[in-house]
Amino acid sequence: MGQVLEFRDVVVRREGRDIVDHLTWGVADDERWVILGPNGAGKTTLLQLADTLIHPTAGEVHVLGERLGRTDVFELRPRIGFASSAMARRIPREESVLDTVLTAAFSVTGRWREEYEDIDERRALRVLAEWKLDHLADRTFGTLSDGEQKRVQIARAIMTDPELLLLDEPTASLDLGAREELLALLGGYAQAPTTPAMVMVTHHVEEIPVGFTHVLLIRDGAVVSAGPVSEALTEASLTETFGLPIGLTEHDGRFAARARA
Repeated sequence: MGQVLEFRDVVVRREGRDIVDHLTWGVADDERWVILGPNGAGKTTLLQLADTLIHPTAGEVHVLGERLGRTDVFELRPRIGFASSAMARRIPREESVLDTVLTAAFSVTGRWREEYEDIDERRALRVLAEWKLDHLADRTFGTLSDGEQKRVQIARAIMTDPELLLLDEPTASLDLGAREELLALLGGYAQAPTTPAMVMVTHHVEEIPVGFTHVLLIRDGAVVSAGPVSEALTEASLTETFGLPIGLTEHDGRFAARARA
């Protein structure tokens, strides 16, 4: 079991404010993490560090064995899969679903003059089938529903067999049916033995898929609780994280939380 992500006393400072406050945390290659916390807690900033998009103000960040600031991030990034709403905005609306996934092989959005091999197209079609998107291969990205677009983003992120998969609020804005469909797919993927290490940001415990093993709760850029879900996700840790009394229930591996009267 190796470490794919290590944060050592990490600080990210913007305009005199510590968005990430002396945070230490690690992810092993067989772990699937959920990051929970209120708005402004620093969740997306942690993903940006993990995806090598930003560097820490202080401390050390090691991604796939390489330390940020002492490695070529352009060689590192193809080994990382990242799906987010920001990525969705970069995908041309007229791009076909197949090409949206296929172009991940060249780390571009929008097919131009790249030459793809048959093996690339076969893999793209296989990934689309795994995420129940194969019937949409010829549709354009802009005509898809929110749920379909979210699944296409994830399919694109895993197209290149990443060693680390980062998901920034993959179920945000989805209706109940689309959310549950995506969570079921994520849960199945998370439990597959060949799946890479995963880190997913969400705001709600209801959106933790079955099969995710660990949770990191943060508030004001600092760790409140971190570890296996069964140990770190508690009423006490949620109460401290969100600043009001929280009740927590679990059924068949899924969680629900609400404020206590």
